[in-house]
Amino acid sequence: MIKFGPSGNSESFYAAGYAHTEQAATFVKERGLNCFEYSFGRGVRITQQKALSIGAAFAKEDVEISVHAPYFINFANPDDEMAAKSYGYVLDSAKACQLMGGKRIVFHPAAQGKANRFEAVDLTEERLKILREYIYLNDLQDMIFCPETMGKLAQIGTIEEITRFCKIDEVYTPCVDFGHINAREQGSLRTVDDYKSRLSYMIDELGFERIQKLHIHFSKIMYSAKGEVKHLTFADDIYGPEFEPLAIALKDLRLEPYIVSESDGTQAEDAAKMRSIYEKL
Repeated sequence: MIKFGPSGNSESFYAAGYAHTEQAATFVKERGLNCFEYSFGRGVRITQQKALSIGAAFAKEDVEISVHAPYFINFANPDDEMAAKSYGYVLDSAKACQLMGGKRIVFHPAAQGKANRFEAVDLTEERLKILREYIYLNDLQDMIFCPETMGKLAQIGTIEEITRFCKIDEVYTPCVDFGHINAREQGSLRTVDDYKSRLSYMIDELGFERIQKLHIHFSKIMYSAKGEVKHLTFADDIYGPEFEPLAIALKDLRLEPYIVSESDGTQAEDAAKMRSIYEKL
């Protein structure tokens, strides 16, 4: 079943007097949503007791939880010691996600840095092969690890690069951030076929079964010549992208992804708008 939900807590969550992530389960469910992404963006700082408490709250409401690993992961870092920290960030995020009862871990793969693009992508791929070994050694192969398409030109994470990484092993499934793609490609996502071409490419390369349960991030994003500048809300009518063409493409291709709204402060409301658009088709 297709899922819709927010990334973290929206401004309306706090305006309603809520403060704890456990309360987000009911908040999300009451809005007709059925997933939630918890962010470890600044680091994996959570106790086992807290993770279990969050997991119990979401299980009670039948809302699926995923996590976003720390933002400073960089598998193209030329320093092996710094790259080793990135392995730890992903694995620690996965272990916390497991305690919460979730299965999906989203992570940013890499930044190009001073290396040329080919060198940075090759190094990222080799490091993700090592990460795969750590995943199996830690008995985490039942989790879904989602390298994300990125919005800035200096970041590693085109559709083609992410698809290449996911060919390493079935533990990897793409996280496709359509706002990021639209930003790095200067407003490329406008029509149903624009979305279908990207989705069909991944289906052809990775198989329907893996892409059917794709992980998706969606928001409107301001961009410049260098790509992503900042996340916006659905109220924006300048930058895009629009969700309805993607919803049509998902229906036509029979995909049932996990869709997370990353709107700036209105993520719960915009997730509900996406669900409404999808259900009206």
